[in-house]
Amino acid sequence: MSKSNTQLQTDVLQELKFEPSIDAAGIGVTAKDGIVSLTGYVKSYAEEYTAVHAAERVTGVKAVTDELKVDLPSFHVRNDEDIAKAVIHALQWDVWVPRDRIKAKVADGWVTLDGEVDFKYQQNAAENAVRNLTGVRGVTNLVAIKKPAVMPSEVKANIEYALRRAAEVDAEHITVKVVDDKVILKGNVSSWAERSEAERVAWSTPGVRTVEDDLVIAA
Repeated sequence: MSKSNTQLQTDVLQELKFEPSIDAAGIGVTAKDGIVSLTGYVKSYAEEYTAVHAAERVTGVKAVTDELKVDLPSFHVRNDEDIAKAVIHALQWDVWVPRDRIKAKVADGWVTLDGEVDFKYQQNAAENAVRNLTGVRGVTNLVAIKKPAVMPSEVKANIEYALRRAAEVDAEHITVKVVDDKVILKGNVSSWAERSEAERVAWSTPGVRTVEDDLVIAA
């Protein structure tokens, strides 16, 4: 049975309050037909990111719109030069970030990452490395994934096999289509967590540069 808008709003608010790394007092929540909107202010980009993912994991949530704004406390404010130095060091010290393949620039506390890597997890690692740095107000990840020489039919077979292997995914309700280096996922899943796991499986497969997630979270 689907939740009412009021119940979904209440559940998301409770999840935000339950998450210890979030100060939920400054966050507003609205819900309509499974779409949750977050508004208000948080004290860091890390807190904003965590708030969005906390909302996503609530049963009944189909999508989250992020309208949160980062209002840094005075003792967290850093100039762009200091943030840039911290970003460079963070990327260099992360074992999953390929060395000398990611470039970064900082403007008004906003970090933009650029470059090319072999896998999605490396693209994610670059963003994860800088997200929690003091003074960062946001991150734009423009890192591209290099195209390897893998046949679409092989990519499709590998993804389908991995989905059947995954305990969190009901593979029978998911169809996989591969066009060149793009994967399209269609079908129904029971939760946001299952949808995220299916998307992770697709991104983990060699030869994938783009994933179009058209999975529908069933009521």
